[in-house]
Amino acid sequence: MNGFASNGSTRTGLAMSAALVSALLCTPAAVAAPVKAGVGPGTAVTAPAPTHGERACPVVYFDLGETLVHTADDGSTAYLSGAASYLRTLRARHIRVGLITNVPPSWGATDAERAARLRTEVDATWRGPAAFAWADFGDRILTPRTEAERKPSPALWQRAKQASAGCRVVYQAETAQEVSVASSLGFVSYQVGRPHRPVFLPAGLVGLLGRRFG
Repeated sequence: MNGFASNGSTRTGLAMSAALVSALLCTPAAVAAPVKAGVGPGTAVTAPAPTHGERACPVVYFDLGETLVHTADDGSTAYLSGAASYLRTLRARHIRVGLITNVPPSWGATDAERAARLRTEVDATWRGPAAFAWADFGDRILTPRTEAERKPSPALWQRAKQASAGCRVVYQAETAQEVSVASSLGFVSYQVGRPHRPVFLPAGLVGLLGRRFG
């Protein structure tokens, strides 16, 4: 936590979905480049090209704090609006998810140890009607081993790609900086919670990424 996807009709449907992907996905240029004449926030952008050997089976990684959960002024923690239902939708589509989140390296010697401490910290302040879906993330909770690995260092995203067995990787977070870094490393990245856009990258488009780029 920071601070804690008849033939004619099928082709038509895929073309429409691809257009939506282009309109919604964030790339480094979309995040970091200055606005040019005639280019506004709604301008369509495309996902980075897949690398050699990249397969379907997208894995969706998230930041945690202010992306999936929110810590209130009283210290209590709960899902952000729409996050629980979004995770349920990804689960129903058999899309794997993971976390890439900053925690103190002193929380453990391994990702598993630091993830266990993270769970303890979050659960201790949890006030949501349903518990956080830790089981969905399995062993895909990546945390910094040293202070130098803390985001926005590229280390955690690089480790996520290495652990994803060649699958297309997606990253969703609330900060433009993290989205930009992830995109520069080959992730399909999406800044959540922006006005006039879906809160999260629609699950149907995540599934499409696997088919389109597999």
